[in-house]
Amino acid sequence: MPNETDNNNSLPAIILVQPQLGENIGAAARVMLNFGFQDLRLCAPRDGWPNQHAIAMASGAGRLLDHAQVMTDLRSALVGIDFAMAATARERDLVRPILTPQDAVRDLFQRSNKGQRTAIVFGPERSGLTNADVASTNALIAIPVNPQFKSLNLAQSVAVICYEWMRTTTVGGKETVGISQPLAEIADKAKFVDLLVEELEQTGYFYPPEKAEGMRFNLRGLFMRMDLTPPELRTLHGVRRALARHSHDAHDSV
Repeated sequence: MPNETDNNNSLPAIILVQPQLGENIGAAARVMLNFGFQDLRLCAPRDGWPNQHAIAMASGAGRLLDHAQVMTDLRSALVGIDFAMAATARERDLVRPILTPQDAVRDLFQRSNKGQRTAIVFGPERSGLTNADVASTNALIAIPVNPQFKSLNLAQSVAVICYEWMRTTTVGGKETVGISQPLAEIADKAKFVDLLVEELEQTGYFYPPEKAEGMRFNLRGLFMRMDLTPPELRTLHGVRRALARHSHDAHDSV
């Protein structure tokens, strides 16, 4: 789902560098989707890709994993990104601005509203980002934690930042300019219409023959111009399947 709409492009990409456990990747995808993030990029996942543990842990966010971009290194994952921040718990010798999650989100939000593509980079569970990785970014995000126990799970770190984005960029329960509910991809809507037309063909809906092509055209245009969210499109698929089952059951009972 990366780059599916301009609105979706306003949210930072989430880049996981050498993630070790599939479960953590799946959990990260799940919290991303909770807060509307959909651009997931994986750099050299340790256990290869695809990963069944990630899919199982992602639960309803499996489709986000299906669209995840997989690269060999961070440089490749940063292609198309104008400004990137690295989430890190360790002090660094590098000269980089160090921001709290709230300040980081405000900065990224302002950049996104100016048309910049942004990203937030997270390192491996055990060791975190290398200095070389951090050097590829523009600033650091430091999540305030107990100094006696700084170990945050990868998915927990992603959740903190994604939650902060939603909290900081919304006012009065309504999303501010530049943030909107993501829309279903054109290709996904087209697939729905293809399936719907195919099932309607079997019922004899497109009649009389001389009007069938125009009916198909109007039906396709109706759904393709609608601003459907992914949940709404899933609901329509559910309606389509339910009607198809009812039609099949009715036919069998005759």
